[in-house]
Amino acid sequence: VQLLESGGGLVQAGGSLRLSCSASGITFSNYYMTWYRQGPGKERELVARISSSSNTRYTDSVKGRFTISRDNAKNTVYLQMNSHQAEDTAVYYCNARPALVTSREYWGQGTQVTVSS
Repeated sequence: VQLLESGGGLVQAGGSLRLSCSASGITFSNYYMTWYRQGPGKERELVARISSSSNTRYTDSVKGRFTISRDNAKNTVYLQMNSHQAEDTAVYYCNARPALVTSREYWGQGTQVTVSS
């Protein structure tokens, strides 16, 4: 199983980035796909999740600014991030799991997003 994130980088406050996570080795359409992030000195937190039926969930701090979506034909999940704030600076990780409560989950290597003011 491999999850490969891309799209991170340096962005100015108020700007936009789109992260992508391409999955292989799993039946992608059956999996919950989640973006997590870990900022400097902070614990890893859930940013956004999308279910196999495309139900979505967001942490409060990104609601209205970030959008998670998936393309099952491409085995890819996206995170469109708009109106970046300094607090969005973090390493963003892609996570795949077949159920919400499971010991079987997979992680990507992470992609750095740095917001400059």
